[in-house]
Amino acid sequence: MTRVLILGGTADAARLARALDGVSGVEVISSLAGRTEGIPHLPGRVRVGGFGGAEGLARFLRDEAIDRVVDATHPFAARISAQAAQACAQAAIPRLLLLRPAWQPEPGDRWVEVDGFAAAAAALPALGRRAFLTVGIGEVAAFAEAHGIHFLVRLIAEQKLPLADYRVVTGKGPFDADAEQSLMRANAIDVVVSKASGGAATYGKIAAARALGLPVLMIRRPPPPEGLSAGTIDEVLEWLRG
Repeated sequence: MTRVLILGGTADAARLARALDGVSGVEVISSLAGRTEGIPHLPGRVRVGGFGGAEGLARFLRDEAIDRVVDATHPFAARISAQAAQACAQAAIPRLLLLRPAWQPEPGDRWVEVDGFAAAAAALPALGRRAFLTVGIGEVAAFAEAHGIHFLVRLIAEQKLPLADYRVVTGKGPFDADAEQSLMRANAIDVVVSKASGGAATYGKIAAARALGLPVLMIRRPPPPEGLSAGTIDEVLEWLRG
């Protein structure tokens, strides 16, 4: 029996867990972050919460006799991915990073690419005054000093934010491009702020911005840790069979 730990909370991680459901000789444990909203129904065992850093994860890997680790966390979860790489090295356990392909600009796109959220906040006032902010709750505070801007902020759940002028709209992907256009028009959006997350679930806003001729302030991904990586679930399954 091969015990596989999936570090996730993403749609990719859920798809992988379901793809492994019923595979002979494979036992799956899915690990979700403690702040995960609306925990999905997944096959196999599910644990929620942190490990206590790289040392805690390495201890978990040894205690649970984990054979392989698939890091299917979000492309911007740099700290978690770094800890996973360190823990797997300490425990001498093979690790694979499932890294969804990044979006690529297409004709008609007006991307302004920056490194990091502080740089995005600094660049924003030159691009627009009504921003569709889609960076996740953990990064909203970086835009608190971007004055003179009305923010339309999409979150999973309504909550108070450290922004001077904002409105929250709630929702969880996938998001349709036509619906995204309607939302942007209704709120007179003139710039979209997005992480370069990749994947189909949130691409609608990128397609909508292109159709409307709006600039997209695109925050580049942090560099992933060194090691093996895969871009698709099929590649992960092949690695697990190897």
